[in-house]
Amino acid sequence: MAKPLLISDCDEVLLHMVAPFRDWLAEKEGVTFRMEGNNFATAMRWQESGELVEERDIWRLLGGFFDTEMHRQNPIEGAIESVNRIAENADVVILTNLNDERQQMRAEQLAAHGVHARVFTNQGPKGPALARIVEEYQPLTTIFIDDLPQHHQSVSVDVPQVKRLHLCGEPMLAPHIDCAYEAGHAHARIDSWDHALPWLLRELHEETI
Repeated sequence: MAKPLLISDCDEVLLHMVAPFRDWLAEKEGVTFRMEGNNFATAMRWQESGELVEERDIWRLLGGFFDTEMHRQNPIEGAIESVNRIAENADVVILTNLNDERQQMRAEQLAAHGVHARVFTNQGPKGPALARIVEEYQPLTTIFIDDLPQHHQSVSVDVPQVKRLHLCGEPMLAPHIDCAYEAGHAHARIDSWDHALPWLLRELHEETI
């Protein structure tokens, strides 16, 4: 029997990422991370020289973090409890922008925090991947959650019938991220799970009550 479907991002939606990444960079890599705008590429500087970290090194450092430091990531307040509450009456899957070889690591990481959900990995815009998930599940209704506005824009083009919640649970980032709701690409912007859960339950089940 078809159920409602929640498709959620992981980093900065379910688990903190930038904060532990910042701490690891300072402790182990000689890099200072300071988010002063919405440009991730200008947030990282070598401690010794003060020079910006070049793009190739940014990707190398991000890869190193996900290969060895995912244990540093802790849940965003209310996220685990909310997702498990939703899972009582809906399907829940995770759509995360990690390389495919890290899919099992992500699944195990989330399971260790109490989220037992199918994990899909993706690279680039999330619209095409989300369309494939919706085609497979044939849900009664679908909601997509992500912290990055470009993914809401992608989904709004490829799967416009999906409801979209822009949620960034990391206070270090939330004020700097362009709002997908204001841009017209999301149906709501809510950065707290305490407020997001009632909205999600209402929107997921309004067609089935």
